[in-house]
Amino acid sequence: MYKVTFLEPAENELKEAVQYYNKQLGELGNEFAEEVKKSIKRIIYFPYLWKKLSDRTRKCPCKRFPYNIIYFIDKKKIVIVAIMHSKRKPDYWKNRV
Repeated sequence: MYKVTFLEPAENELKEAVQYYNKQLGELGNEFAEEVKKSIKRIIYFPYLWKKLSDRTRKCPCKRFPYNIIYFIDKKKIVIVAIMHSKRKPDYWKNRV
């Protein structure tokens, strides 16, 4: 089984999105966090299934929210590079890898 780690900017993006959604509609931020967890579980079980963005990185969409999880695989570790809103500039995270 793969271990999951977040780069600090990705962790901050997750926290900011949760706070934003909670301000918009009560517990929606918590629902977003749960959806991210579900997406990460899908990545753990099927790490090579998701669309390649480069030789190293992949993108897994969140089902209920307009976000993508950008990650790469490093031996037995999945590294989350970005929690990216789908309307954001698509390559802003590339300097992180």
